[in-house]
Amino acid sequence: MKKENNYEIGQAYKFEGDDWWSWWIWVNAEEKKLDEIIHVVYTLHPTFNKPVRKITDRKSKFKLETEGWGVFTIYAKIVLRTGQEISLKHELHLEYPDGSNNLP
Repeated sequence: MKKENNYEIGQAYKFEGDDWWSWWIWVNAEEKKLDEIIHVVYTLHPTFNKPVRKITDRKSKFKLETEGWGVFTIYAKIVLRTGQEISLKHELHLEYPDGSNNLP
C-alpha cells in the first residue's frame, strides 16, 4: 500500500469457498486527515454491477464492502472539504486458505 498525501487504501478479505471471496477496502489515515474527507469514489472492475461507488461514511473510514472471484486494480478518488481531489489505486489481493494467490 503506497501512501499518497498521508492517505492509503487498506484491504481485508474472507474466502467463502468455490473461488469466491468477500472483501472490503477503506481509507487509512490519521483521524484528523479522515475528517478532511467529504467522500470517496471507488472505481471497480467494469464487470461489477455499479462499478463506480461513492462512499460517504466517515465512521467506517469510507469502507466499501463487496464480493467477487478475481483480482484487479481499484481506483479511489478522495474528495476533500477544500475541493482538492486525491487519486489512489490499490491492487486487490486475494488468497486461498492454503496461502496461494488468486491470479488475475
